[in-house]
Amino acid sequence: MNKNVFLILVGMALALSGCRMAPEYARPTAPIPSEWPGGVDRLGTQAQTNAMEAAHLSWRDCFSDDKLQRLIGNALTNNLDLRLAALNVEQARALYGIQRADLLPTVDAVGSGSRERVPADLSSTGKRQLSERYSATIGVFSWEPDFFGRMRSLKDKALEEYLATEQARRSAQLLLVSSVADAYLTLAADRESLNLAETTLVSQQDAYNLIKRRYDLGLVTQLDLYRVQTQVDTARGDVARFSQRVAQDENALNLLVGSPTPSELLPMRLGDVTPPQDIRAGLSSDVLLRRPDVLQVENLLKAANANIGAARAAFFPRISLTAALGTSSSDLSGLFKAGSGTWSYAPQIVMPIFDARTWSAFKATKVQREMAVAQYEKAIQSAFREVADALAVRGTVDQQVAAQESLVHAVAETYRLSTSRYDKGIDSYLSVLDAQRSLYSAQQGLVSLRLAKLTNRVQLYAVLGGDDPAEKQAGN
Repeated sequence: MNKNVFLILVGMALALSGCRMAPEYARPTAPIPSEWPGGVDRLGTQAQTNAMEAAHLSWRDCFSDDKLQRLIGNALTNNLDLRLAALNVEQARALYGIQRADLLPTVDAVGSGSRERVPADLSSTGKRQLSERYSATIGVFSWEPDFFGRMRSLKDKALEEYLATEQARRSAQLLLVSSVADAYLTLAADRESLNLAETTLVSQQDAYNLIKRRYDLGLVTQLDLYRVQTQVDTARGDVARFSQRVAQDENALNLLVGSPTPSELLPMRLGDVTPPQDIRAGLSSDVLLRRPDVLQVENLLKAANANIGAARAAFFPRISLTAALGTSSSDLSGLFKAGSGTWSYAPQIVMPIFDARTWSAFKATKVQREMAVAQYEKAIQSAFREVADALAVRGTVDQQVAAQESLVHAVAETYRLSTSRYDKGIDSYLSVLDAQRSLYSAQQGLVSLRLAKLTNRVQLYAVLGGDDPAEKQAGN
């Protein structure tokens, strides 16, 4: 009869353990417009057709330059920040396993033996006694059936925190890929600017030598000589400045990659780099919901929601069961003989009556959920602005590049004509210097705009969340 009672209690525990106290989760409404701001993306129809959606684009598809792909691959292998993010995922997975295991009973096998000598003056018979006891049991120790879903809520909380760390790892990988691409393109642009500064310095030095010979012959004034010297000194300063930037760019790239970068993988100029794939954001802003940082804060919101269930369950009774089944004997040789079997069970129920801490803890979990909602909404708003800003750049950068190219051509012609007029004695050398200065500035500006166009594609890949592993796996 006692065994039947024990089995009934266990059956009731299993049947009622599905009860949950956590509120039903509902994703908060995103506090952003459903579509991107009008006019921010002015790509033509053909350009929109050629562009690809970020969800269908892996980083290898987006960054098709062979050298850049090798650098990104090395960075994904060697970068310490990404390695720490992966280790955090492994830790969270282990903690989730611990929390999930609390739903199951703990079964242990225990063997014990004892010998005790009792002196005659302490013995009930007045004679010296020697007692022995041996036992072997398999027991369930302090198993708490989850009647009201407290441990299931804690398990769900641990699961969402584990998933949040996985999204944090995705965010770290996305940031690393885009940072390597940005550093690679910046190095290419600075090397091109350095080459332009060195070429300008050579031409300025030649001009200075020419003016110096004319000055020695009394054909030009000292003012013209000093004017051309200012151009030479300016070019020398730019060469030193861009040399410093190139060295710093290489250092930044080495840090991101996690190892020294071979010289054959470094770009020489922007024109030698295969441009990143153009990406379209689509019409709906729902694309932001798959960004890893947004998914991370949503997982934390779900964890806070599950934690409310655990706090609610604390108001209800908790039942624990302890049971053991085995054999016992006063003689080791008789431990497993017929008639030596033993069993025991000890159910315990704890009914909370008054504990002010329970109410405070429940209120704290509700506040934590509201904080998680605010964090989620803030992440959505920040993501919307980042994408809108990137689209605004993409909608205008082509026009800026075209205007700068036209400016470079016009200033180059102005410089050619000014030089011709000076050689013929029609104009002073001041107009030549002004035209030369304007040409150099326009050329450097063109390099910067071309860099901005390429890095904007990298930024779009990053702010749209990169490729979605779940969607790719479903597609395969």
